[in-house]
Amino acid sequence: MKPRNPSLPAVLLLLAVLIAGCASVTKLGTQLGQGAGAISEEQATSINRSAEALEKTFADITLEQEYYIGRAVAATILQTYPAADEPAANAYLNELGQALAMASDRPQTFGGYHFLLLDSEEVNAFAAPGGLVLVTRGLVRCCGSEDALAAVLAHEIGHVQAKHGLRAIKKSRLTSALAILSVEAARNLGDEDLKQLTADFEGSIMDVTQTLVNNGYARGLEKEADEAAVAILGRVGYDPRALVMMLVRMGESVKPGGPGFGRTHPTPQDRIGALDPSLANKPVVADPAARRARFTRAVGDV
Repeated sequence: MKPRNPSLPAVLLLLAVLIAGCASVTKLGTQLGQGAGAISEEQATSINRSAEALEKTFADITLEQEYYIGRAVAATILQTYPAADEPAANAYLNELGQALAMASDRPQTFGGYHFLLLDSEEVNAFAAPGGLVLVTRGLVRCCGSEDALAAVLAHEIGHVQAKHGLRAIKKSRLTSALAILSVEAARNLGDEDLKQLTADFEGSIMDVTQTLVNNGYARGLEKEADEAAVAILGRVGYDPRALVMMLVRMGESVKPGGPGFGRTHPTPQDRIGALDPSLANKPVVADPAARRARFTRAVGDV
């Protein structure tokens, strides 16, 4: 029989945070605390229930689970793209982003929407599950107006609204990690099992991060996010065509296949073509001088 590892409860509790949600975590944490690191029959039963609920978990990830997943993904992205020390710009991003999020089909998430400026010249943006939206300096500079920046944020909110990021999790190595949480495996986990369990957990987060940073979403998902952005912009009072204007600017400054949007998104021309039907009957919205001044004052120097 393999020796029981005293660190097992902590590892299982960490996984439970993602798998079971807050209420279940409290119960599981109490169970795992019994027996000084040993897996009791009650503990094994609890773990087995988590494994048996695998199919339902992936079919309907809870809001709490989405929040924890998104936080881990955002933390991973921030290791490569550090946050910008720009309090005024970040306050402006959040004020603008919150207004857009409230007009979306999903105005609330478990942890709320949060918007952050990244200290990178790369033209890029990321929407982690649960409403954590990260935007680079390079992308803000490419926008040139509040309407264009609103279009970018609305597009990322569209990804959150449709839970696009979670699709990578559903196909990830998290399946393997959950499968380990069966009664017999829990009773016999040794050092090698723990290493595999940890690797599966970390790999599942990396699957989502790789989708956001390197691979990008499928063309259909990007179209869905663009259409959501058009709807959100119209509800708030921004020009829905600002997304097209932004795509035109990106087409002029972003090299296809290059870093950032050029690697992870369809070409601006393809996206504009797909958007044309959605914009056919949309009225033109003026860009007030006050709005232009607000944009320049808040992010003109980023």
